Amino acid sequence: MRLRDKTAIITGAASGFGAGIARRFAAEGANVMLADINRSAAENLAAELASQGLATRANTCDVSHAADVDRLVNATVEAFAGIDILVNNAGMPQVNQPMLDLDEETFDRIYAVNVKSIFLAAKSAVPVMRAAGGVIINTASTAALRPRPGLTWYNGSKGAVVTLTKSMALELAPDNIRVNALCPVAGDTPMLAAFLGGEVTSEMHDKFVATVPLGRLSTPRDMANAALFLASDEADFLTGVCLEVDGGRCV
Repeated sequence: MRLRDKTAIITGAASGFGAGIARRFAAEGANVMLADINRSAAENLAAELASQGLATRANTCDVSHAADVDRLVNATVEAFAGIDILVNNAGMPQVNQPMLDLDEETFDRIYAVNVKSIFLAAKSAVPVMRAAGGVIINTASTAALRPRPGLTWYNGSKGAVVTLTKSMALELAPDNIRVNALCPVAGDTPMLAAFLGGEVTSEMHDKFVATVPLGRLSTPRDMANAALFLASDEADFLTGVCLEVDGGRCV
């Protein structure tokens, strides 16, 4: 087991990429704190994993609120006596639309969930992690590297995640905390409808898939495999890496 006796916090853990990462980390021996704004979904996943004999807890958390993030970190330390891995996965999409049509409230929420959450998590978790070192993984996006039109403000938020990842990696290296990011192409999740501007028709779906050289969208399994590698000792000399999990989309 590649994460035996490690403790991981995963935000946005109740569905999609987060759930895939949570399942894989737990199966690899990690103690996993499932953080999500959807309480019932997080508790259901925790119960599913616990029924398999895996060490998990659920925590209701709005990652854009400092008090929630502090409670999450404190609950993790209380349950598992430390934090080795922090996966900042929670994210908010933008409906595909002309850049000037996005309202200010939605803009603020996108940046609060996608960017401010990383600031808040670092403020709360890094002091705990400094004692023994660890790993931070931020979920960015191919949107940061090869933007699509109609998603300007979302693209920018994920661009910030890439820059934050590299800067955090430099600053936290003396503490033996590695910081990397995952840059997935979109998957068949509820976010896809937003990226395509509404209901996903088969024609729109096929057109989107056609932009990916390997001919499919990303899956939770793809993200879980990449996150596991970055979190494991096999990647102990990797920091500041923004790994494209995209089937060649960014080539």
